[in-house]
Amino acid sequence: MTAPSSVPVSVVTGGAGFLGSHLSDRLLAEGHRVIAIDNLITGNTDNIAHLASNPKFQFIRHDVTQFIDLPGVVDNVFHFASPASPIDYLQLPIQTLKVGSLGTHNALGLAKAKGARFLLASTSECYGDPLEHPQSESYWGNVNPIGPRGVYDEAKRFAEAMTMAYHRYHKIDTHIVRIFNTYGPRMRLKDGRVVPAFVGQALRGEPLTVFGEGQQTRSFCYCSDLIDGIYRLSRCDFHEPVNIGNPTEFTILDFAKLIIKLTGSKSTIIHEPLPVDDPKQRRPNIARAKELLGWEPKVDLETGLHQAIEYFRDKV
Repeated sequence: MTAPSSVPVSVVTGGAGFLGSHLSDRLLAEGHRVIAIDNLITGNTDNIAHLASNPKFQFIRHDVTQFIDLPGVVDNVFHFASPASPIDYLQLPIQTLKVGSLGTHNALGLAKAKGARFLLASTSECYGDPLEHPQSESYWGNVNPIGPRGVYDEAKRFAEAMTMAYHRYHKIDTHIVRIFNTYGPRMRLKDGRVVPAFVGQALRGEPLTVFGEGQQTRSFCYCSDLIDGIYRLSRCDFHEPVNIGNPTEFTILDFAKLIIKLTGSKSTIIHEPLPVDDPKQRRPNIARAKELLGWEPKVDLETGLHQAIEYFRDKV
């Protein structure tokens, strides 16, 4: 590995996305120079507009399934490029598979060429509809590889396998974060994930759509907590996957009621059939993150939701 430059240079693929833009903010605050790469298939330059005048920030519009050629030193590669919501990866199944495979290969190739550290943004979807609860990193998952969600689940599982292969064979300094449900400003209002879906419906006074009886569970981590965990992981010497998420668990029905309360909406709740392969439970075991990183979430759900609701209020 080459010696780090005096000002670390970090590449963030998917840098105009929800999490990629927040990660760029954190890296800049830590003194890095940031090169954000995004083809804007689901990202939005509005998310990075506040960085346009920052001399340490550069945006390149590029599809990472094509070869990535950058001049100069690169110290870190953060691979966040991918559709990440059910609406996106069901509408963009081939692109999702390609960015998880070809995109990961190209991002790892950049890290190898530059002698850079590499961090893969993976997902709790690697666990599928889990038979273990809460989910720990040692659990191999219960995934339907040919179901409609398989394009995302298997793309990320493949990306993890390729990341570990580059670590073992090429000795690349790699890290893998398995991201659990996260939320906050810069999410797209109509991206299909439960927080923007419920908040948008509540702010418009529409019924909140709960799938099934609403007894399936999720745990929600505010974006600043998540990015803090990811940044800490990028600086440690551990190479196997690490869960980052909030272990506080809610049923979707209770979550819908909380959104109605916090928005002051008069919305009702309606029920629709469960989507195919929708996980019944989702809660991270974060013992590894606590031990390795000294990390655990700090932002409670109501505080984080107030921030998100105010952001979405301007978007409705």
